[in-house]
Amino acid sequence: MGNDQKKVIAAKHSSSHFQFGHVVRLVFFIIGISIGISFSVYFKSFVFLLRTSLLNSLRQPPPPFILSQPLSLVPQQNSTPRLPSPVDADVESKVKPNILHNMEDNELFSRASSVPRTLPKVAFMFLTKGPIPLGPLWEIFFNGHEDLYNIYIHSHPSFIDSTPQNSVFYGRMIPSQPVEWGKSTMLNAERRLLGNALLDSSNERFVLVSESCIPLFNFTIIYNYLINSKKSFTGSFDDPSKVGRGRYNPKMSPEIALSDWRKGAQWFEVNRKLAVDIVSDTKYYPIFQEHCNIPCYMDEHYIPTLINIIRPEENSNRSVTWVDWSKVGPHPGKFTRNDVTPKFLNKIRFGNNCTYNGDNTTMCLLFARKFMPNTLPPLLQFVPLFLNTSIPV
Repeated sequence: MGNDQKKVIAAKHSSSHFQFGHVVRLVFFIIGISIGISFSVYFKSFVFLLRTSLLNSLRQPPPPFILSQPLSLVPQQNSTPRLPSPVDADVESKVKPNILHNMEDNELFSRASSVPRTLPKVAFMFLTKGPIPLGPLWEIFFNGHEDLYNIYIHSHPSFIDSTPQNSVFYGRMIPSQPVEWGKSTMLNAERRLLGNALLDSSNERFVLVSESCIPLFNFTIIYNYLINSKKSFTGSFDDPSKVGRGRYNPKMSPEIALSDWRKGAQWFEVNRKLAVDIVSDTKYYPIFQEHCNIPCYMDEHYIPTLINIIRPEENSNRSVTWVDWSKVGPHPGKFTRNDVTPKFLNKIRFGNNCTYNGDNTTMCLLFARKFMPNTLPPLLQFVPLFLNTSIPV
């Protein structure tokens, strides 16, 4: 075979191989296009089905809420309470709890009857200059009733508290400001105490006491007396004398007329509605601040007058804190250790007549002042007499 023939055969073989390569590549290209088109169609179908499924699920109502355990109404002890803002109120009005469940009536009624509820509390508000020298007596008084009371202390801002951690008074001081006797700062402190106490929604009764106050009965008796009362206990009476109407300033008119003017003891006890009224008042308080100056004392006239104007039917017009005003002067009598006897204490506890929820009673007073620090030993000696006595209210 000649060289020319070999070249022809090689050329044909090369051409055939080249054509075969083109055919293979064309086949793979066609297969790739087919797979791509199929995948694209499948993917679009999958997306469409997925979107349809999601839309259908959104249109379906949510599954019923299943109550796995009784709801608790007890607030968290370590949470910091605060007053709701307008924004909070607006959000709460739009977000409603899901009330659907799958319980039968018997289970519903059983669970509903077993939901724990928070018992109402009494807020004990101590207005002090510094320490509470009669604290050991109050410790005995409060012991064992931790779920039924709250304590708030307003002292001078410079006072350095050294209360031990195991005391009921530990960590109970509120942010305070200086207080001057006979000035509006005294009422500012009282309103500040009320404001802090109102932050706890479980507080239903609010009683103002001082570092020289003592309880006259055990906690259970005083708690039941206050919680079950239909009215508050704040002195509010029309005193025609110089220290009553004589302190009225005509510049208070017409918002506060002479017929509205009342006098009472500083040491009040009020229910929650009146407490809210006192801290939210912006109409009468500025008038008192401007026109009630010594010899007009705001702590003896503002709250009694305010209650008389806005909610006289809520008040019993008497105080539950005994103070000795038998001595002439701007300050009540003080008591030392020699004054503390069983006869003396019982005279305060049962030596009066009044009404309680429409019934006559001799149990009219729950607290007393002014007891000096040296009265603590005899008071502790007589604890069985007045803190361990069970008297039904």
